[in-house]
Amino acid sequence: MSDWLKWAAPAAAVVSIASPAYAMQYMSVEEAQKAAFPGASFAEVQAGRVWKASSGGYIYYDHVVGKHLLIDYTVAIGADGRVRRVDILNYRESYGGEVHDASWLGQFVGKSSQNEVRINSDIRNISGATLSSTHLTEGVKKVLTYHASHFH
Repeated sequence: MSDWLKWAAPAAAVVSIASPAYAMQYMSVEEAQKAAFPGASFAEVQAGRVWKASSGGYIYYDHVVGKHLLIDYTVAIGADGRVRRVDILNYRESYGGEVHDASWLGQFVGKSSQNEVRINSDIRNISGATLSSTHLTEGVKKVLTYHASHFH
């Protein structure tokens, strides 16, 4: 075995075995449902995507592409058609995880399909997470528009 291979092979094995895992699972759909509508039970309206809360309102499960990878999220919409809560369930990118911050997600609360819901307008951008914040904002707007046309 050459000296180079004797020294490089163990390092290569460690690098290939210990490659970083960036995926973060923050919560499940069920946990998001309970956080948005405490004490409610849920009836599935659209398989694996939309549930109606017994207390009124709906919760939507969706995903968008961050920069390269999927971001799973839920949007809880109250009986009044306004966002009650947005939760990030899974974030897979190696950077831009600031979209999980409660202060950023809180900007969506109270928004309806009548609001612009647009980055650099009524939703602030996150420097270093521009694509993730833009795509999540577009996703929430899409859910609000769908909800208004189907359930409100």
